[in-house]
Amino acid sequence: MKLGFSLLSLFMKDVHKMLEIATDNGFDSVELLAEGPYRPDYLLENKEAIESFASFDLDIYMHAVNVDINLASINNGIRLESVKQTKDCLDLANEIGAIAITSHPGVVGRKEDRIRNMALAFLKESVVDIMEHADTMEPKFCVENMPKRFSYLGNRAYELETLVKETGCGITIDLGHVNTCEDQLSFFKIPNIVYNHINDNDGKKDNHWTIGDGTLDLNLLKYVENGIIELNNFDNVMKSKKVIEDFLKEN
Repeated sequence: MKLGFSLLSLFMKDVHKMLEIATDNGFDSVELLAEGPYRPDYLLENKEAIESFASFDLDIYMHAVNVDINLASINNGIRLESVKQTKDCLDLANEIGAIAITSHPGVVGRKEDRIRNMALAFLKESVVDIMEHADTMEPKFCVENMPKRFSYLGNRAYELETLVKETGCGITIDLGHVNTCEDQLSFFKIPNIVYNHINDNDGKKDNHWTIGDGTLDLNLLKYVENGIIELNNFDNVMKSKKVIEDFLKEN
């Protein structure tokens, strides 16, 4: 397994320093979160801040902006702005040489199947639009599975399988999100999986705990080829790294 971590755990640090920390601690990859000081509009206008990505032997991934973003919104204005900002993230991902970029599939605001189905149709439209933008770029555009909660789309394997078949997008599988769902192995059978997020939880909430602190079946790690430990604390990233490496050595 190639193993990396989300730069969320070092949020607000200088890009060069974060990449240096990743290299010094033996990681193969990192995932940049396109929020705050790393948002596309800022970094694309201040390209000296991202020159460091070309200076390190690391695989680069990127998590698209997700605060207030909804690619499946039934509000057309919100949806179109979400698509625009996701395309901006793709532009940044392409600039920094990212392998792939991950986006959330969106949410629904009402517990009705007809509203969910409408949102899924809008999600497809959004992804088709984004995939056309990504067609001339190197990074693969991926949609992530979500935790078990009615308002989240993409927490049923068949929804993501359908999206892949209809749009050709890639998929990012989050093991922590899988841990909150039934039929967990079905998520690893979805085509076009590009990489994985790795975190733990209690099986009910998306806690993003250190690996080994929750109920995650570590055997799921055997399905991971390119993993990103997704936590907000670097000490916990390092603890998780050891747990993962020890498990894989023994299994």
